[in-house]
Amino acid sequence: MAEHNLLGSQGESIAAAFLTGKGYTLLDRNWRYGKGEIDIICSKGEFIIFAEVKTRSSEYFGKPEEAVDKKKQRYLIKAADAYITQKNILLEVRYDIISILKQQNKHTVRHIEDAFYPTL
Repeated sequence: MAEHNLLGSQGESIAAAFLTGKGYTLLDRNWRYGKGEIDIICSKGEFIIFAEVKTRSSEYFGKPEEAVDKKKQRYLIKAADAYITQKNILLEVRYDIISILKQQNKHTVRHIEDAFYPTL
């Protein structure tokens, strides 16, 4: 596995543990639809949350969450719509970003709730 893929996989595991520790229920990981992939799908209360996880080893090229551009958001929204339809979900929808900075054996997690909204 390429080093950047390993870092991303480690970040997703850290994010999943972080969310379950905060009382979220994990529903799916790495759910694919077309060109889109949803890293983590979870629920809490009346919400279903579609979370994009971005992990970096430094902030040299910017903060991890800054990599979730409009194009990535469109893919995520399209995949989330398909998930909701396939699974007949009747919860409120929220899009979060889990930003992880992992250096050596330490990591910092930043959970950005309602990070973006679908646009028409």
